[in-house]
Amino acid sequence: MIVSRRWLEELLGQPLDPKDIEERCHGFGAPVEAVVPLHRELADVVVGRVLEAGRHPNADRLSLCRVDAGGADGPVEVVCGAPNVTAGKAYPFAPVGTVLPGGVKLERRKIRGVTSNGMLCSARELGLGQDHEGILELDTAAAPGTPLLEVLGMADDQIHIEVTANRPDLLGHKGVARELAASLGARLRLPPIPGAPPEGATPALHAVPTRGQDRGTVDGLEVRLEYPEGAPRYLMAVVRGVRVGPSPSWLAARLTAVGQRSINNIVDATNYILFELNQPLHAFDLARLRGPAVVVRDARAAEPIVTLDGVARTLAPGMTVIADAERATIVAGVMGSAESEVTAATTDVVVECAYFDPPRTRRTRRALGLQSESSYRFERGIDMLAMPDAMRRALEVIVAVAGGTVREPPLDLWPRPQQPRTVFLRPERVARLLGVAVPRADIERLLSSVGFVVAPKDERLAVQVPGWRPDVTREVDLIEEVARLRGYDSFPSELGPYRLGTVPDAPVERAKSRVRETCVRAGMLEARTMPLGPADGPDAVALANPMSVEEGFLRRRLLPGLVRRVAHNWTVRNRDIRLFEIGTVFRQGPGALPHEDIAVAGVLTGARRPRHWTDGEEVPDMDIWDLKHHFELAVASAQPDAVIRPGAEEGWDAVLEPGGEVVGRAQAVRTDQPAWAAAVFGFEVRMAATEPSPAAYRAMPTTPPVERDLALVLGSGATAAAVEAVIRRVAGSLLESVAVFDEYRGVTVPAGERSVAWRCVFRDPGRTLREQEVDAVLTRVVRALKEELDVQRREG
Repeated sequence: MIVSRRWLEELLGQPLDPKDIEERCHGFGAPVEAVVPLHRELADVVVGRVLEAGRHPNADRLSLCRVDAGGADGPVEVVCGAPNVTAGKAYPFAPVGTVLPGGVKLERRKIRGVTSNGMLCSARELGLGQDHEGILELDTAAAPGTPLLEVLGMADDQIHIEVTANRPDLLGHKGVARELAASLGARLRLPPIPGAPPEGATPALHAVPTRGQDRGTVDGLEVRLEYPEGAPRYLMAVVRGVRVGPSPSWLAARLTAVGQRSINNIVDATNYILFELNQPLHAFDLARLRGPAVVVRDARAAEPIVTLDGVARTLAPGMTVIADAERATIVAGVMGSAESEVTAATTDVVVECAYFDPPRTRRTRRALGLQSESSYRFERGIDMLAMPDAMRRALEVIVAVAGGTVREPPLDLWPRPQQPRTVFLRPERVARLLGVAVPRADIERLLSSVGFVVAPKDERLAVQVPGWRPDVTREVDLIEEVARLRGYDSFPSELGPYRLGTVPDAPVERAKSRVRETCVRAGMLEARTMPLGPADGPDAVALANPMSVEEGFLRRRLLPGLVRRVAHNWTVRNRDIRLFEIGTVFRQGPGALPHEDIAVAGVLTGARRPRHWTDGEEVPDMDIWDLKHHFELAVASAQPDAVIRPGAEEGWDAVLEPGGEVVGRAQAVRTDQPAWAAAVFGFEVRMAATEPSPAAYRAMPTTPPVERDLALVLGSGATAAAVEAVIRRVAGSLLESVAVFDEYRGVTVPAGERSVAWRCVFRDPGRTLREQEVDAVLTRVVRALKEELDVQRREG
């Protein structure tokens, strides 16, 4: 939303500082994205008064002027080529060093032997018009040296405000001014319209609601509201005898200040109301309406219309249209058509002021691929209760800028009238939620300052919600308003006493916390990536309205997003990266809705640990075994029931038994990495909400262990995991632990085979084991390995 500073000043009746506006807007929840000064290229142009004007001594068509520009050195000589310069009058003066629109920088230079110290400017040279025949004459009593922008009333700033979807009232200058008035303690008043009749002089401008009716007539125009679901309230007025032409300068300047192009006085008047009061309007040419009639109805199947952008479109049921007696002329709330637009030949105008249903408007706009300033506001909801005031204001502007007569009051069709919403507020509830006591008088004052009507009701406050605040529906919404208007900075930052809740966290949230703590302890940093990306498999879920081709699908995996973050780190020469993410992944399900899972993923690249001065040379990079370690940690916390097995590629899988469902995978990641970057490894595990088994207590042993090293020769088909499983099964309860401590491939081992050594620790908790018992167990283990896996003991 672009807001004009000068427009706000007119509404509040006091000067405003752009920086102060920015700070106050941040305070009431509308962050300012940018402040853009307008006409900054004219900042150095001032009012110059010509003291003397005579002929140039060396040129017949040039004049030599003595100009008072308010400078410390007194009047200066200026050579001018325009014929309309007269002594005693004021003109725009650009001193030496000024850069004019178009990039022309003025320098002190000689013209036919006489030094010119600046320039008297025409409208075209200042970018204020096309007149280049003469110097722009200023009708002002301002002192010489006064900035031209102040004299012309053009000194303005565009304030770009970020408006959230729940605050449609801030899409108009009056709504922003209302919030500023509450902050400044100022009074909000609509500025008078130049040329408008005095208030009360034209009673025909005031609409009288026809409650409960869906049809009527205004000045010979039949209006039927056949589809109240799409337009709950609908106002129509007729202005006869208008003169369509260029808008007056004040109206064109207002629209230019908010980035809009002036079209003609009728269209500009409707746009003025849109940006002032946040009420979209539409003007018809009465002579081009067949009937003449205006019918608000549901669109027919395959009904054609050519919108104002010149595109032929096909409508469908569920879309609200405005039609005359024969055909559709407007897609309600979105865009009109050329069939009924106002032209230079228009003399009688029909003005529409409507409330169109927000969900229907949004669906229609998306289906047709259209967006306009009107649809942007109708989708968010406008003030249904203030529509008569907006219509009256619009008619005042139209009559002031285009003439004409309003012979009958506007027709107001409102089949199902609505009353203002009332929400009850308990002061003690305010204190409980905000943590500080807010006096009852302060609550009433704060809410009243932005248009709420507050009345005592027993121990509560009955708060009438204004129509421009559709987001306020509950008591907690009012409490939020109290906090916002009081100022979040006014609340203490200390944590007060509170009572812990007794409701446990959801199992999935406990699982997330457990996984997050595990990854952070392992030295990883949490990342948050976009849930959108390119297609990542046949069951990727496509978006119906993607913002770009690169983000056209919901993510199937977390790992690709993390890899893109690694690439981003590489662009700033960050080599050592450990990231993890916990998030939702999507895949196409059997029904219309996608299937969702919670997953954890991680990426590792770079040094194994932070470098220390005792390391000497380079710290070794992480390898596939560092990946396995982090993968084991993630699986243990995210899928406690899964077991890790070697994967199809070089890596590992997390598998649920029985069934063999793969719920996680870890492997090296192929990337287009810089030459100085290390290999990238990644893992991803689908999370389960199950709790891990609690740690079991085991007393310290009181008997000594017996250790044996067992070196075995494994063929290409035997895995260490399979061998270990046989050892544990055959050795039984006497085996306390078994672990690999060495692997060897070399000349003493046949080609294609390897030697793997295990350290086995035996212990009986009740007695000391004898050597013969341990040897007998190992003999059975070796025999079982030979029979089941064709693995034999490596001899000396």
